[in-house]
Amino acid sequence: MSDTLQNHRLAHPAPRGQPAADGLSPVARHHQMDKVWGAPRGWRGLSSVNHTTIGLRFIGTALVFFLIGGVLAMLIRAQLAVSGNDFLDAATYNQIFTMHGTVMMFLFAIPMLEGFALYLLPKILGSRDLAYPRLGAYAYWCYLFGGLILIGAMVLGVAPHQGWFMYTPLSGATYSPGINADVWLIGVTFSEISAVCGGIELIATILRMRAPGMSLLRMPLFAWYILVAAAMIVVGFPPLILGSILLEVERSFGWAFFDVARGGDSLLWQHLFWMFGHPEVYIIFLPAAGMVSMMIPTFAGRAMVGHVWVVASVLAMGVLSFGLWVHHMFTVGIPQLAQMFFSAASMLVAIPTAVQFFAWIATLWAGKPVIRLPMLYLFGFLFVFVCGGLTGVILALVPFNWQVHDTHFVVAHLHYVLVGGMVFPLLAAVYYWMPHVTGRMPSETLGKWAFWLIFIGFNLTFLIMHLTGLLGMPRRVYTYPGDVGWDVFNLASSIGGFVQAIGFALFLLDVVLHGRMGKVAPTNPWGAGSLEWAMPTPTPTYNIASLPEVRSREPVWDEPDLGTQLAAGQGDLPSAEHGIRQTIAVEPLSGQRSSVIELPGSSWMPLFAALTTAVFFLGLLFKQYLWVPVGGGLSLAIFLFWAWRTGKRHDPAPIRLRPDDTAVLPTHHAVTDDAPGWWGVTFALVADAMVLASLLFGYLFLWTVAPNWPPPQWITRELAMPLLAIGALFGAAWVARQAHAGLRHSRLTPARSALCAWASAVAGIIAFLALTRVLQESVPDPRVHAYASIVSALLIYALIHIAIGVVMSVHVACRTHAGYVSSVRQLEPRILRRWWAYTATSGAVILAAIHFLPETLA
Repeated sequence: MSDTLQNHRLAHPAPRGQPAADGLSPVARHHQMDKVWGAPRGWRGLSSVNHTTIGLRFIGTALVFFLIGGVLAMLIRAQLAVSGNDFLDAATYNQIFTMHGTVMMFLFAIPMLEGFALYLLPKILGSRDLAYPRLGAYAYWCYLFGGLILIGAMVLGVAPHQGWFMYTPLSGATYSPGINADVWLIGVTFSEISAVCGGIELIATILRMRAPGMSLLRMPLFAWYILVAAAMIVVGFPPLILGSILLEVERSFGWAFFDVARGGDSLLWQHLFWMFGHPEVYIIFLPAAGMVSMMIPTFAGRAMVGHVWVVASVLAMGVLSFGLWVHHMFTVGIPQLAQMFFSAASMLVAIPTAVQFFAWIATLWAGKPVIRLPMLYLFGFLFVFVCGGLTGVILALVPFNWQVHDTHFVVAHLHYVLVGGMVFPLLAAVYYWMPHVTGRMPSETLGKWAFWLIFIGFNLTFLIMHLTGLLGMPRRVYTYPGDVGWDVFNLASSIGGFVQAIGFALFLLDVVLHGRMGKVAPTNPWGAGSLEWAMPTPTPTYNIASLPEVRSREPVWDEPDLGTQLAAGQGDLPSAEHGIRQTIAVEPLSGQRSSVIELPGSSWMPLFAALTTAVFFLGLLFKQYLWVPVGGGLSLAIFLFWAWRTGKRHDPAPIRLRPDDTAVLPTHHAVTDDAPGWWGVTFALVADAMVLASLLFGYLFLWTVAPNWPPPQWITRELAMPLLAIGALFGAAWVARQAHAGLRHSRLTPARSALCAWASAVAGIIAFLALTRVLQESVPDPRVHAYASIVSALLIYALIHIAIGVVMSVHVACRTHAGYVSSVRQLEPRILRRWWAYTATSGAVILAAIHFLPETLA
């Protein structure tokens, strides 16, 4: 008998006197569910899309990247341990510190936290999987391949060396020829696709796929933190993706976005980068803080004090974090009024952070804390992050920031915030949820040794680094003279770094050894109140045999035998007799049941789609542009095949929730507004709109800072083609609206709806041709001036969306003819309607900015 099944039986025996309505024992139910939800074995496991598998893959891969980043950090500390050291030369050191920051920020921190979210959220929410299992698998493969591009370049000696922030003009083609900078731009962009996909999936899952009865007021705090962090990913990552694309286009094709001599500005890169870079700090902190908010109530033995205040503070932090990016740019010469605004905003964000800290402390004070191993790491988090937050408030003061900018003081602050705010909670979380994954307990002895080595080593490294920064030691120097008084402090920091590394090694040893050979964990070993502890340990692939109805914020505390009841099939959807993966969708606010979601099984398509996407990016990286359309075309073909394989050709019957009950729910195929695909497209368009907003920001920013911008001789007054394009776009949007509305209200048959879809494709083609004419005849060579470059980028953005709309229209028309669309199954026409509405609106905004705004402001 497998460990999973044995633990399942031990944890949740069948309740006496309460036989399951379908006659299945817990063991038979487990076999039935596992047959449907189980992951393929052997090499076929690469096709798995289950959230448990994907989440653990993210975590394991991020851990490998963390180890690589840690080795790079040790090389840096070895080089800086003594003055005049020739252990590394300048070129190698530049690659190492660039890759250390890149690996830790892009390949470890956010992917690790997304991995925890992907693994934990369905369990904590009482669901069986995420909203888009195959999208989650695709996100993982994009993350892995993007990371391999970066690591492979480092192994080959062509890693980026301009810093993990890639400031222009240093990263431009003039000062950085060769492939090094391209590796960063391509590899990071590839990886960021993964982050955005993950963010969309997490938002949709939290809003729609909770246990019945779990209203927003009853939703666990971890889900609130992840919801805000995922929304920040969707809004905050597009500026960096756009900036990376623009810089790569400038490097490869000679366009002029950041070249001052041709009307560009290097500060545009800094704005785009830090629009992402500062929210990223909070994107890293919030999921970790969510873990803290799950663990502290458990060990305090009471619910979180000020639950509503904590939720409000998390929402406030998510909003305020987008108004802080310029505090990284206080020394670049921005206006004094802007410095005052961003300085005040940087200090204001400390208020919602303080609310959370006081709530955690009050919970411990009001409860009866039990000091277990995870709590030790949480105490380390509270101390270290408070210290980092205090130095953050100090750095928000402009005069002080001027003095310590680009010194080791900022390095120390960054590590206190990120390590204190993320790594210590992460270590506590690994120990806390380790029994959930492995079914075994960690070692208290090894865990405590690891904590003290990490805690002492960390503070020895970075507390002293504040002093070296105040003494004037700059960042990113590979050596320093021996007569400036930095030797003792740097040697102590290096010793602390190696002590910290030993602590991490002990931690990994503990996890590996006791994850396999540790003491078998009892049911709910920490006495937690959240839903994931009502499941067997280790958790089966389907999570939970039947879905619970939630009546409080701490369901396991209120119903200690909840796990036993659910294992016996006394919840919703207690069987998988039809061989379909099912879970429940709820109303976003109330948590009331709305539909049954039927989820896809294992598939090779995510892996193949990621491989063809990799061909696209590698063609760009190696300047083999023939492969770019090949990779893009193959990716499009796979995605279309992927979309074609979904859906039904008949109107589905409602699903009975329990064998002994007459209550039924429709499937998501028949409930357009609740379908996962609708929510995914909506949030994807939010991310898409942020790309356009960032592009328009660049357009207006250059207008305000560059002289003679836009050049008067290039402002076109030819309006025939722009007006034709706008008319055709809104025509496509109107026809697409008719295709959906007529079907929805039974005014049109599916055949007539398909004709409307074909008509939207024709209108889109007309708009595409008109905009192409504008690009060819009204815009000068984009290599000549930044105005031509950014106007060309805006028009290409519109053309790409029109082309996608045409493909979608043809796809929906064909799907309708094939019987996948009816007056009940209207999801695809509704998505088409939304796409064309966005494309028409964004196209009109772009053309107005190019053709009407210059005339208005002239």
